[in-house]
Amino acid sequence: MRSAKDFFKPLAAGAPDPVREIPFRPSRVIHFFPPHNDKVVAKLPETIPTVDILLGNLEDAIPMADKEAARRGLISVASSLDFGGTQLWTRVNSLDSPWFLDDMIQIVGEAGDKFDVIMIPKVEGPEDIHHVDRLLAQLEARAGLTRPILLHAILETARGVANVEEICGASPRMQGISLGPADLAANRRMKTTRVGGGHPDYVVRADPVGDDYQGGRATFQQDLWHYTMARMVDACVMHGVLPFYGPFGDIKDVVACEDQFRNAYLLGCVGAWSLHPVQVEIAKRVFSPRPQDVVQAQRVIDAMGDGTGAIMLDGKMEDDASVKQCKVVVELARQLAARDPELARAYGF
Repeated sequence: MRSAKDFFKPLAAGAPDPVREIPFRPSRVIHFFPPHNDKVVAKLPETIPTVDILLGNLEDAIPMADKEAARRGLISVASSLDFGGTQLWTRVNSLDSPWFLDDMIQIVGEAGDKFDVIMIPKVEGPEDIHHVDRLLAQLEARAGLTRPILLHAILETARGVANVEEICGASPRMQGISLGPADLAANRRMKTTRVGGGHPDYVVRADPVGDDYQGGRATFQQDLWHYTMARMVDACVMHGVLPFYGPFGDIKDVVACEDQFRNAYLLGCVGAWSLHPVQVEIAKRVFSPRPQDVVQAQRVIDAMGDGTGAIMLDGKMEDDASVKQCKVVVELARQLAARDPELARAYGF
């Protein structure tokens, strides 16, 4: 067992000091791109200013024959493009794959100073993070990096969900966690083939009218992912890391996508994945507080004065807990407004 005194010491001689607090930057949308696709890469200069996080994907959706080309393409993108205020991430191949080690060695060794976060798929326990943590420290030291690269885990197995608290606390590098509903559904043997979202068979039903058990009973579709997402959010908040919703697979169903993203936002997630440009604007809209909510939150803060006691405002009781809630909304709005002039105008900042 490591002593708490050693937790913030580098895991390799010459590696940068671990961070003591995960920096919060606008993270409403993690936009995935295939680095081996020349047509997509050619459009990246236009895409970069429109997203908070750009992620070069090396894992799922990259054919085995294209793994090395994707890695080379990602390093080229990192080395040649100006990302401005947009974060650059990558999702490497899983720990049990034949590509993981080369992903880490080449990315950190050739362009490590360009990357903010490395996303690790199919994390099942803290031992997975410990392994990557030590390896990354060694590679950072060898590359002469002065800033540590952070880690982001994906919950894609039942064991990972069961260990989510330990995963979040496994390393000072832990930046966040994303829910991976497709692989998690398969691992749990859930009877759905959808990538995220609800299911028409997962419902609650209204009570019968009299003895008529067959007719006239409304049904309401439920969220298959509510429990897992809530547990993930609690684990992340406990350890000061950031929770994200993952992919929504039905690109055409923008209405259901927005609903799923908003559920995640209300539960405490800071952002979601984008698999297609149409989902970028959905995520940015959903994970940005509505202007009217920002105005009301500021009203409560102003009315509460020193933030203690209780008052009545518009017929509703507001107290110090209300102020804490409102400050979450206003502080997020100010952070987003600093990056997005259009939002700044909408918020009146």
